[in-house]
Amino acid sequence: MGSVNSVVSQAESPKKSFLYDPRVRAAFYQILLVVIVAYLFYKAGTNAYENLQRAKIASGFGFLENTAGFDISQSLIPFSAAGSSYGDAFIVGLLNTLVVSAIGIVFATILGFTVGIARLSTNWMVAKVAMVYVETLRNIPLLLQLLFWYIAVLGPLPQPRNSLEMGGGFFLNARGLFMPRPIFASDVSAILVALAIGLAVAFVFRRWARKQQAATGRQYRVGLVTAGLVLGLPILTWIVLALTATNPISFDLPRKGTFNLQGGMQILPEFVALLVGLTTYTAAFIAEVVRAGILAVSKGQSEAAGSLGLKPGQTLRLVVVPQAMRVIVPPLTSQYLNLTKNSSLAVAIGYPDLVQVFMGTVLNQTGQAIEVVVITMGVYLTISLVTSFVMNIYNRRVAIVER
Repeated sequence: MGSVNSVVSQAESPKKSFLYDPRVRAAFYQILLVVIVAYLFYKAGTNAYENLQRAKIASGFGFLENTAGFDISQSLIPFSAAGSSYGDAFIVGLLNTLVVSAIGIVFATILGFTVGIARLSTNWMVAKVAMVYVETLRNIPLLLQLLFWYIAVLGPLPQPRNSLEMGGGFFLNARGLFMPRPIFASDVSAILVALAIGLAVAFVFRRWARKQQAATGRQYRVGLVTAGLVLGLPILTWIVLALTATNPISFDLPRKGTFNLQGGMQILPEFVALLVGLTTYTAAFIAEVVRAGILAVSKGQSEAAGSLGLKPGQTLRLVVVPQAMRVIVPPLTSQYLNLTKNSSLAVAIGYPDLVQVFMGTVLNQTGQAIEVVVITMGVYLTISLVTSFVMNIYNRRVAIVER
């Protein structure tokens, strides 16, 4: 009887057609979309190639080996108009972009966290000043802020012969900030080894202190010990080498000449204006991210920490902020990406970043618009993907693990 029922049920439920299978249709539409997109890219590429051939414009990336023929005001690698190529100019612009972006991210994070916490301060004056800072800088276009710092703040500075002496070998004038330039001897490797040892020991101590706190509840001064190892050990090594052997690090101090300053190291006013503008502007957005993250933590967490005898500063540092980071990190990543991309506005004040050097001078001299644009877009895409990858790793570490 059971076999008869199974035969009847099979007869009543006909087999579905291959064309009506959802998995087959989904795969078909995806393959069709890929084919259409590939065809569009192919037609665009062939059309561009034919237009370049018709206009007798060279294509390809061979122009990167040609001599640049122009100077760059700030270069972290050796660069000259006669001996460097367009590829070297690309590297110079890329390094300048990375430097201002990395320093800007660090300063903007510190300032943004400070202002964000200040907005929640019980002190009325501190909270209102932080609010005015955020609401003012967030609602003024970044380009105008860069022009303000460059023209209104740094522009009126005196000429080099009347430089403002700031002490310690620092001079400020219309051509930028002049500061002592470090000169490294061969013994400087010992200081680098001491720094590496300090970082390794600090990392091990930090992990050990966390395990001890989780097991016994006892807290250790991790920040103080880390600072002593990372900073104190290299400084101690430097002092010992300076007393027993040649000084591993000496400084070339800037000196006043007849018309200009001689020696030392110069930081361009364009760099200062760009860095200050990016830092203060992005910090205003980071402050709101931090404020929202702290407010997302239940008030009961602070009350529980207070009942355990923790001070307000300890509560904020050990209880509130660690829990708020799971809310802060995702939008914080977006602000880091925005800062990096906003650095392209440096072209407005003449800072030699990737856009100003490569998309500007190199493109105008070579006419290789497609290649230059593709390379520049690829660079910014790569920087954004790497930044997102690193921040996602950190986000997984600070995320609350649910059972």
